[in-house]
Amino acid sequence: MDIIFERKINYYETDKMGVVHHSNYIRFLEEARCFFLDKINLPFSLLESNGITVPVLSVNCIYKNHATFDDVLLIKVFIKDYSGVRMTINYDVKDKKTGKTVIIAETKHCFTNKNLKPINLKKLNPEFNKKFLDMTIGDVS
Repeated sequence: MDIIFERKINYYETDKMGVVHHSNYIRFLEEARCFFLDKINLPFSLLESNGITVPVLSVNCIYKNHATFDDVLLIKVFIKDYSGVRMTINYDVKDKKTGKTVIIAETKHCFTNKNLKPINLKKLNPEFNKKFLDMTIGDVS
């Protein structure tokens, strides 16, 4: 199942050169990740109400083409790797009108309790674990 988040660029997200400032792409990834979790019925609110947090460990973006004000981005989100303790989410960001790739990105996450201690969803919550497994397209540890 492809999950694609659509995002229109606001004027304030551009820089002096008229293109989206590179730091804003990190925000777009987070918006897309929240949308993705909502779509698989694991919204952050549900995870957090179950004592689970999903901090970002790293972000990697490869910038291919720029986006400007009023462009619409299509952000395809998918889980590349999942172990129950860690997860890698990939993003393929394209310009809706041209189809050109704008960025290719990856975020790495872990699962923790409220005290930020690592947890294993396989043991703690098999139901949530299955939903993440079902959405994983890459390596499963």
